[in-house]
Amino acid sequence: MLGVIIIFLVLGLLIFFGVTWYESLRAEYPPGIANPKFLLLAHTFVVGSFILGKFLDKLGVWNFAGFFNFLQKILMPKLKDDPEIFTKDLQFGGVPVRVYQHRSPSAGGRKGVMFFHGGGFMYGSIDTYESLCRYLTKNSGAVVVSVGYRLAPEHRCPSALDDCVLATVHFLKTAQEHGVDPSSVIICGDSAGGNLTAGVCQALVGRSDIPKPLAQVMIYPVLQMADFNLPSYQQNKMVPLLLQEDALYYFISYIGGDPSLSKEMIKGSHVPPEIRQKLSKWLSYEEFKVKGYKPHIMAPFNKDIYEKVKIAFDLPCSPLLSDDAVIRQLPQAYILTCEFDVLHDDGILYKNRLEDNGVLVTWYPVKDGFHGIVSSFNDVVSGKVALDNVITYIKGL
Repeated sequence: MLGVIIIFLVLGLLIFFGVTWYESLRAEYPPGIANPKFLLLAHTFVVGSFILGKFLDKLGVWNFAGFFNFLQKILMPKLKDDPEIFTKDLQFGGVPVRVYQHRSPSAGGRKGVMFFHGGGFMYGSIDTYESLCRYLTKNSGAVVVSVGYRLAPEHRCPSALDDCVLATVHFLKTAQEHGVDPSSVIICGDSAGGNLTAGVCQALVGRSDIPKPLAQVMIYPVLQMADFNLPSYQQNKMVPLLLQEDALYYFISYIGGDPSLSKEMIKGSHVPPEIRQKLSKWLSYEEFKVKGYKPHIMAPFNKDIYEKVKIAFDLPCSPLLSDDAVIRQLPQAYILTCEFDVLHDDGILYKNRLEDNGVLVTWYPVKDGFHGIVSSFNDVVSGKVALDNVITYIKGL
C-alpha cells in the first residue's frame, strides 16, 4: 500500500513539474529583454505556484490568492534592521499601514510618499514590498507610507480604492505629526497600485478640506479594462511577468465577474459605443503607429455582457476613461512604462490624456523592461536604474 502511495506521489510530482516547465517555456522572452534567465526562473515560480494554488482551490483546501500570498511571505528573505530608518505599523482611517521614517532629524518638513503595492488587486502586501519601501525611504529622504489595502477576490472593487482614499486623506490631514509637509505628499504605486494612484488622485479632485497631492507617480500602471488588444497587449501577450490571459483573470476577479466572460472581454463585446469612440480617437496618436500593429476591430456590442461587467468602466477600474474636467485638475505626473509589458500602452494613453489637458508629465520608458521589473531591483540592473529614476524625480519635486 505504501509503495502505491509513493508511486502516485512521484507521478503527481512529475506531472506537476512537467506542466510547470511546459507552461514556462510557452511564454515568450523577446530579444533585448532584461535578464531573460532571471525572468524565466521568476515566471516558472509563478506558474508553478498558480498551478498548485488553483488545484488546492478546486479541492476547497486553500483559497488560490491566499495560498500565493502565503508562498510570497514565507519565501521572502528576512531583512535586518536598518540603522538609518525605523518603521511603525499603524492604522490610517482604519486601514493598516507601515510608516517608514529616517532616524536623522530634518530641518523642515520632509516629503511624504503614499505607496500602493502591485499584485493584480489580488496579491502583494506591506511585507512583500518591505525591501522596496525601505530603499525608497532611505534614498529619497521622504517618509513612506505603505498601504495594506483589502484584496480580491474576498474584497471586490471598489474596496481597494476605498481603503487607499481613506488612508491618503488621513495622512494628508495628519502629515505634520509624521514630520511631513502636508503640501509635499506624493501618491505612488506600481501596476495595480498605479491604478490606485490614479484613482486616488481623481477621487480627491475638488476637495477643499485637505491639501492637494504634490504629484502622482505611476509605475507600469493598469489604467483601463476596456481594450485588451492595444498594441502592447498584442505584442507582449505571452511575455512574463504579466500575460494577457493572466491580466484578464486578475481584472475579472477584482470586479467579481464570471471568468468565463474573459473571451468576450478580449474580443471587446463588453465595450459600449461611446467608449469605443473615445478609444479610437486616442489610438490615433503617433505612438501607436508601430511596426506589426494591426488595429483590432471589436466584436459587436453585447449589452448583456456589458451589464455583467459594467463596473470595469468606472473610476476604480478605468481612471483613463474619466472626463476631461477631472483630468485637467490632477497634479503633475510621473509615468514609468516597460517596452515588454502588456500595460505599456495604458501608460502612454494616460500620458497623452494628461498632457492634452495641460498636466505636466514626466515619462520614463524602460527600453528593456518587463512587467514587475522595479520590484526586482535587487536582481535586475534595469530595475534598480528604474527605481533610482523614480527617486530622482521625487527628490526633484
